[in-house]
Amino acid sequence: MTTAREADPYALSADDVREPPATLRGRLRYLGPGMILSAAVVGSGELILTTSLGARAGFALLWLIIVATTVKVWVQMELGRLTVLSGRPALEAFSDVPPRTRRGSWINYLWIGMDFAKMFQRGGIIGGTAAACSVLWPIAGEPLSWTSTAVWTVVIVVVTIALLQSSRYSVVETASVVAVALFTMVTVALALALPFTQFGWDLGDLAGGLELAVPAGALGLAVAMFGSTGVGADEMTTYTYWCLEKGYARWTGPADGSADRDRRAEGWLKVMRLDVAVSWLVCTVCTLSFYVIGAAVLNPQQLVPQGNAMITTLSRMYTDTLGPWAEVVFLVGAIAVLFSTNVGSTASVPRLWTNTLGVLGVLNWRDPAVRRRTIRLLTFFLPPLWASFFLFIQSPVLMVQIGGIGSGVFLIAVVIGVWYLRSREPDKRFRPNPLITAALVVSSLAIMALGAYSALEVFGVEIG
Repeated sequence: MTTAREADPYALSADDVREPPATLRGRLRYLGPGMILSAAVVGSGELILTTSLGARAGFALLWLIIVATTVKVWVQMELGRLTVLSGRPALEAFSDVPPRTRRGSWINYLWIGMDFAKMFQRGGIIGGTAAACSVLWPIAGEPLSWTSTAVWTVVIVVVTIALLQSSRYSVVETASVVAVALFTMVTVALALALPFTQFGWDLGDLAGGLELAVPAGALGLAVAMFGSTGVGADEMTTYTYWCLEKGYARWTGPADGSADRDRRAEGWLKVMRLDVAVSWLVCTVCTLSFYVIGAAVLNPQQLVPQGNAMITTLSRMYTDTLGPWAEVVFLVGAIAVLFSTNVGSTASVPRLWTNTLGVLGVLNWRDPAVRRRTIRLLTFFLPPLWASFFLFIQSPVLMVQIGGIGSGVFLIAVVIGVWYLRSREPDKRFRPNPLITAALVVSSLAIMALGAYSALEVFGVEIG
């Protein structure tokens, strides 16, 4: 294997192929892209929006958590399959979807618009991390004062940029796995311990939450949560880049029509599907835990996370059940999960923008040196831009909701793109079995409905 090939994860060569693992234990060793996605969604959707929804609606929307985390995963899996077989990341593949111009498809331009909305969300994540740091250690001014949060915002941006200037996939994966494992264990343990406290829940609460109903006044937040919880449009898109950088497509090799390549493709697709499944399990368990805690602890006290006080309100989930000492535990965990989300975004978005600039003809995406240089430049430029949105708005919950609506609108384009690429793939032998295809159809219909609703919201048309 040549050094040049090792340095370019987006190039397919027969020299880079690798035999896939044949056992479950072997496949588990090659997981990773899904954990990066888990870190990304746990920070924005689960910690912030899901607990806010539980605080407002109680247990009534518990069913929506399960639907939100499950229904979208099939589109992610199909997009991952197409990427492994073709070696093309999502935005590059979407450039083929008509109607298109000489430089990109309508989906590429829609993604640009969606990403500007997501900038608010990423600013909210930085702001949430800064707020948690300010409460834990107000190094300048009072906790949650503008001075304190501003100083911490600068510190977080600088640390993030320094951490990711190497653009190494392994750094992102390691940070994501550690943070998600730590905070998930703490949150699940707290949710399971609630029945032994004054904020206990029982099977009746869970049964009531599984009734398909939306309480009055919770529809807008529910839609934003559906768009942000589990894998959203940007996470689905980003997942294809991490699959490539992990090596699934490179180890499969170029489509040369050989039996060996077919065998490798089947093997690495099994690894990718397992990666998606494990990621889904982590997201679902973590999301349900956050929602139950919000519904059981915050809702009875009519505490709804808002503004910069979001962190102190969320910390009540811990202090009201375990005692004042638990605030430090919560803050450390919140910083870990929010910072890992920030790391995931800072690592992925420059890749997507660089690929978009390549599609638009601004640069040569296939040149490894140009690609690395542009990714590093955007890694330096984008986090300060996102942080400036937070310093101006100072409301992480609102900012995450704005990003959630933008993600919901783009979901409809992702579904259209997936089905178009699926219809045009040259080798249909690797299509999933009918059961998975049926799940993909249901997933697509649900996402289309969400996208339509979000689009109407953007134009001021209220439904429900």
